[in-house]
Amino acid sequence: MSRVLEVVGAAIVDGDRVLAAQRGPGRSQAGLWEFPGGKIEPGESPEEALVREIREELGVDVTVGTPVGRVEHDYGSRHIALAVYFCGIVEGRLTPTEHSELRWMPRTDLGTLQWAPADVPIVEQLVASTRRAFSDVADDTD
Repeated sequence: MSRVLEVVGAAIVDGDRVLAAQRGPGRSQAGLWEFPGGKIEPGESPEEALVREIREELGVDVTVGTPVGRVEHDYGSRHIALAVYFCGIVEGRLTPTEHSELRWMPRTDLGTLQWAPADVPIVEQLVASTRRAFSDVADDTD
């Protein structure tokens, strides 16, 4: 198997909504949805790479928060390790350069999109954590 390619993704949140990005035409897995981000360059921390990638791909500056999760996925010729972090937009206006569409989605609806395979476990985790939080609140009202 080839070496592991370390990549980062941003679960950019606004309230209970998460930004989903659709891969543009001409890219691998075009049309699938993903958390925006990219490769970690030599000498960069994951957080530094995420700030750089989001600025390049979306034209905004973000703060990087806590990790959402980490997934390894084998795409045949490439094996990636994807680390996704919660992020918030600090400055700028969303302007996609590599994605055909950006969509703010309620966390509970994230699973309705067709996600890139490596992103699917993170989506499932985000949806499940929302359900847990809701059930915790519902249990408190009994």
